[in-house]
Amino acid sequence: MKPYALCKAVRLHFICAVVVIILGSCSKPTAPDSSWQWPLPDGMPYPVVPAENPMSQAKVELGRYLFYDTQLSANGKQSCASCHQQRYAFAEPNRRSIGSTGQQHRRNALALVNVAYNNTLTWAHDGLTEIEQQLLIPLFSETPVELGLTGVEQQLMQRLSRPPYPQLFQQAFNRDQPDMQQVVFALASFVRSLLSFQSDFDRYAYRNDDAALTSEQINGMNLFFSERLECHHCHGGFNFTQATSHSKQLLDLRPFHNTGLYFAARPGLAEAGYPQHDRGLAEISMDQADDGRFRAPTLRNIALTAPYMHDGSMTTLEQVLDFYQAGGREIIKGDYAGDGRQHPAKSQFVRGFKLTNSEREAVLTFLNSLTDPQFIANPEHSNPWLAHP
Repeated sequence: MKPYALCKAVRLHFICAVVVIILGSCSKPTAPDSSWQWPLPDGMPYPVVPAENPMSQAKVELGRYLFYDTQLSANGKQSCASCHQQRYAFAEPNRRSIGSTGQQHRRNALALVNVAYNNTLTWAHDGLTEIEQQLLIPLFSETPVELGLTGVEQQLMQRLSRPPYPQLFQQAFNRDQPDMQQVVFALASFVRSLLSFQSDFDRYAYRNDDAALTSEQINGMNLFFSERLECHHCHGGFNFTQATSHSKQLLDLRPFHNTGLYFAARPGLAEAGYPQHDRGLAEISMDQADDGRFRAPTLRNIALTAPYMHDGSMTTLEQVLDFYQAGGREIIKGDYAGDGRQHPAKSQFVRGFKLTNSEREAVLTFLNSLTDPQFIANPEHSNPWLAHP
């Protein structure tokens, strides 16, 4: 197939891969402030934005200051950016995050890439569908503590009286005395602005640059979207995740999957499964069928966001590819010894496959084509406090 024909075919496959019917808008996107323009490729649908928090340039800028401000934690030691670092596509290179008081979390920090399109937030919660909801967890969670703001809200408001905040709040909300809702709205607006559509793959697929991908990357792309590998069933669509919603989408799918990472004996329980300290969606649904089901993250900028999996238990993309080739993971010894491939809730799409060495390298080079160098260097996403004395 010639590159230009393959380009058209892959665009069609994105639509089919997430199994959604795109016939028109099911809900109109919230009209942004005239100062705000979505930096999207031609034809890309708008994200759906809550009516009570429309986008504006002033809110995004205020949110950027808040995102990088360590005074947003109770003890002044951490900011949102401590665990979501721009050079790692707003993820971090740690297996699991550590909160402002030193507590280690159960999970790896998700990359904040195109979060505006997510239909669910966090690794394993089907009830968190808006960024404004999700933000309350890192701000106020007590088990474990992240930023630790519970009970110190008034102290935070005092901290936000220092320059340049009065002017920023005035521009964003027409008042210079902040409240917590405005803090959340501004942070959500900044996070929604973190859009990444400047990778080599984007140039190929959306900007008609047939030379943007090498022949090896195109071979890897064909394998990725093939029924042989099945990757696209969970990581399909323009955002490379099933957890996607936008202004032209009629159907949202449940984007949580058990990939066969664990199937271990659990002390005190008759059935084996994922470790008791993190059973994924089953903790929310209370349904054993959801044991070990986690949200499929976006693969955009995936080469920058190691380590991988919800618990950071894989350090390289090569290890991740080995895992899916094997159809899951068998752990021979230790606390979690067992064969995850045998988990009864494992996704039907994680069946294992064989690759030649050249095919394997092609898939890896394709995944690297999803890296967006402009995203991790964009000054509009960077730390504004560095410009202050």
